[in-house]
Amino acid sequence: MERGIMPNMIRLATAGAIAALLSVGQVSAQSENLAEFFEGETVTILTGHPPGGSYDLYAQLAARHLGKHIPGNPEVIVQHMPGGGGSIASAHFANRSTNDGTVIGLLPEPLAAKQLMEPESSHWDLNEMRYIGRFNDVRSVMMVRDGAPAQTVEQLREIESPVGCTGTTSSSSQTGAVTRYFTDLKFRMVCGYDGSSSVILALTRGEVDLTSSVWTNWLSSQSEAIESGAVKPILQFGLEPIAGLEDVTLAIDLIDDPAAKSAMKFFAASGEIGRSLIAPPGMSDELYQMFTEAFDAMVTDPEFLADTSEKGIPLNILNGAGMEEVKTLILSTPEEDVKLLATAMDEGFN
Repeated sequence: MERGIMPNMIRLATAGAIAALLSVGQVSAQSENLAEFFEGETVTILTGHPPGGSYDLYAQLAARHLGKHIPGNPEVIVQHMPGGGGSIASAHFANRSTNDGTVIGLLPEPLAAKQLMEPESSHWDLNEMRYIGRFNDVRSVMMVRDGAPAQTVEQLREIESPVGCTGTTSSSSQTGAVTRYFTDLKFRMVCGYDGSSSVILALTRGEVDLTSSVWTNWLSSQSEAIESGAVKPILQFGLEPIAGLEDVTLAIDLIDDPAAKSAMKFFAASGEIGRSLIAPPGMSDELYQMFTEAFDAMVTDPEFLADTSEKGIPLNILNGAGMEEVKTLILSTPEEDVKLLATAMDEGFN
């Protein structure tokens, strides 16, 4: 053994041990500082939709359980700021919310896509925000009513079928229009219904043959109709099949043209954002890490899991790092794909 190696190794080991102790001490001090700050504080979850929908469902779920896993155990409440399909709350969150950890968001899933497609009306930059974690995706599913002339994808290529929708700005409505534009399915868009419940009522009455909504909405509002066969899934819109719907055709798989397929991938990716908590611009790395750790602890907490099971709240958890990958995927979409999707959304309704 060379002389000097052992003393050097001892010195390195000692230095490493001291560094580790200092690191532990720093983490402990940070935790104590955070606990001191958050004790007696209120953390607000800002959402851009009114009470009663799926945004509120998951925001209230976080309000019940997240504070337990934040140092100092602050109270967590939900603030609703509806308007503009969530755009008002999103702009407020990006430009006026404090970044000291007392405000986080649960904002619309198309935030990144809208930033690329409508930059002039998107008063936020998602590059400056970071996702904390996802409760569930929001992939849309198109249902066909029992008795409709076309009951399979092959029959949809041969038989013109009316597709009910609310308006051209609804993401669920856009699924039909975009699919109509990119595929050979013979959809006839019938828009103007006042809300998703009105469209579903029209479906059950036979006014339209098909309509789309988020799968969790179908399960919560039409479980009996699904079980009885009064309606059944015929198409799904996502990057991969929904668990339990592996035999239902993915709309993206009907597209052969590479450019159209890429644009459809951009469209479907927003559903992967789903119902997610997000940190405002300017939040420190320390606070952001604390929130991601609190989220990860919350979603594995037996009390949280019992709550979701008892209330039948669907979960498809994705942590903050995974969510940031999805965000980056969407924001890196080539401009030509963005333009092609905009054309499909416009002309697919005509």
